[in-house]
Amino acid sequence: MKNIVHTCEDTSWAASGQGALTRDVETVLETGGVLCFPKLPFVLSDAEKRFLDTTVSDGKAKNISLRGANDELRGAQGSTEDQAALRAMILRFRGQAESFAARLFPHYVGRLQRGNTSYRPMAVEGRATSWRKDDTRLHVDAFPSNPTGGTRLLRVFTNLNPRGEPRKWRVGEPFEDFARRFVPAIPKPLPGSAALLKALHVTKARRTAYDHYMLQLHDRGKADMAWQRSSPQAAVDFAPGTTWVVFSDQVLHAAMGGQFMMEQTFMLPSAGLQQPASAPLAVLERMLGRPLLV
Repeated sequence: MKNIVHTCEDTSWAASGQGALTRDVETVLETGGVLCFPKLPFVLSDAEKRFLDTTVSDGKAKNISLRGANDELRGAQGSTEDQAALRAMILRFRGQAESFAARLFPHYVGRLQRGNTSYRPMAVEGRATSWRKDDTRLHVDAFPSNPTGGTRLLRVFTNLNPRGEPRKWRVGEPFEDFARRFVPAIPKPLPGSAALLKALHVTKARRTAYDHYMLQLHDRGKADMAWQRSSPQAAVDFAPGTTWVVFSDQVLHAAMGGQFMMEQTFMLPSAGLQQPASAPLAVLERMLGRPLLV
């Protein structure tokens, strides 16, 4: 299997200066690559290191995140002072990730839209969940209630683990090979179903045909355990202090182990792509022979 992980030697998140080495790498990601920065930690202050503990989570969700226009902290517990300091830490990560993305992807500047910022203190191992939410199974990201309409999902991750434990991933075959296996058996969306789902508030926006197929690919891939075992795949360990960047709606991935991670999501409209023919939307439209956003 082709190695899709591209290692970069950067030691700085900054837009310029010593250690700010990598830039203009849009094509690497858009053609299914993963950018890996093994010398680029998100450095916690001594005071922030107290948050490397599962007790900061309220236990209701796997992530602690910032939501809404006011960046409300959700999923955390603790004193008002502790929650304010944790929120500040997550905001600081977001600022560094945004500066970093602007350097890596100058063609996306002005197009990238800020998504969720999260801190993930809980261990991957032993987390009880349904098969559909089981992220230890290879999948591409697609969400039942949040249709993207072809907007790409770009994610920046950093492993904070203080005990030397890697974030263990599996990465799978190219998106087109994956889609070719499952798409022929996926039925077309039912007429009127998108409007009904939106009217019933099942979805926050209209589920396009593209979203229908992506969600079906997510679910059918996770449900097919024979494919999970036998499809081309490789193990990738991201050591503590490593940052990595990926289009998670394109690269098949599974989180197998690890604890304590930061994550920043960006959305990129398909019009901002440098290699639009490589995007999942273009792949599925070629395969099905029709437009999927109408």
